[in-house]
Amino acid sequence: MRRLSLWMRAHPAVGDCLLALSLLSIDLLVLLTQATDRHRQPWYVALPLDVAMVAPVAFRRKYPQVTAYVILVLTVPHSALQLGIGSATASCIALYTMVVYVGRRQAALYVVAQLAVAVLQMWAHWAPGGWITLIIIVLIFALCWVLGEFVGARQAYHAEVEARLHLLETERDQAGRIAVAEERGRIARELHDVVAHAVSVIVVQADGASYALRSDPAVAERAVRTISDTGRQALAELRRLLQVLRNEEVTGEPRIPQPTAESLTDLAERVRTAGVPVELSIDGEMTGLPAGVSLGVYRIVQESLTNTLKHAGPGARAQVRVRRTENLVDVEIVDDGAGKARALVPAPDLPGGNGLIGMRERAHLFGGILQAGPCPAGGWRVHATFPVRLDP
Repeated sequence: MRRLSLWMRAHPAVGDCLLALSLLSIDLLVLLTQATDRHRQPWYVALPLDVAMVAPVAFRRKYPQVTAYVILVLTVPHSALQLGIGSATASCIALYTMVVYVGRRQAALYVVAQLAVAVLQMWAHWAPGGWITLIIIVLIFALCWVLGEFVGARQAYHAEVEARLHLLETERDQAGRIAVAEERGRIARELHDVVAHAVSVIVVQADGASYALRSDPAVAERAVRTISDTGRQALAELRRLLQVLRNEEVTGEPRIPQPTAESLTDLAERVRTAGVPVELSIDGEMTGLPAGVSLGVYRIVQESLTNTLKHAGPGARAQVRVRRTENLVDVEIVDDGAGKARALVPAPDLPGGNGLIGMRERAHLFGGILQAGPCPAGGWRVHATFPVRLDP
């Protein structure tokens, strides 16, 4: 039933056609009940007039003002010949449509025209109790006006809500793009230090190899091997860096050593001190990882635990499991806090443009995959995988 209602709202002309057919059916029933009345109108007069009376109702939303005055003109012969309720009902629908879709001023003029036609018809066929009939007509018109005002106000409210939702969606998309740009800039700054370090190592080892090439070939060979390994890793880092769109030129920022996956124990201890018990499990050696991957593992754990501090609520606990295999580093952070609520409302970005968007960008930058979402029993889970080796 809900699906039918939504479909009818998306196709209002169908509802108007059904309304017109319903009014025509009632007038046809009235015509059939008068089959034995010697004063009834011939069918070849009544039927076309009945159809003409209700047909404009099908176009009331597309041409509201034209439809209303066509109904007003057809009301005169239809009501004079007493062919049914089509004229009265169509007039009420026309007034309601004028109030909702045209405006109060045009609707007021239309009411005056309707009342003038009704008074003229009653004056031509005046009968005892005519004033009561006129009062009833005025009250019905007033009811149609009030109903139109109510529906018009409701439609205006819905239009305003839709406009605000569209604006919020646009702002959210814009905020997402800004967050991605800021996070890319921050990743670029971090990779700058990594690449600069690798190039410095290459330069130092090359100088040493040139001095030891003749006096100590073994030392020179080790230096060349170090240059080769460092250069391959730096090349991989540089190719990742070229994919990052950096729009800001950062100057004057202090250079500090970047944390690595080996610093996770200190991170867990700091979070415990902040009030969230953290169970840390590390399977495998975290040494020897590419600098960018090691930094990415640290940052994702850091941001996930920060989200736990901010959103999981009091009494929450967190588990961090990091496992290194031959080809992958698998990272999983799970807390038992308010995961269901956080599933409905996106987590706000952390300072510097972090958050789910930033973590996903960081994982993708190094060829990894990140998944984040609520656990079935409550809480929140972040799972990321990184390749151990970056393809040059």
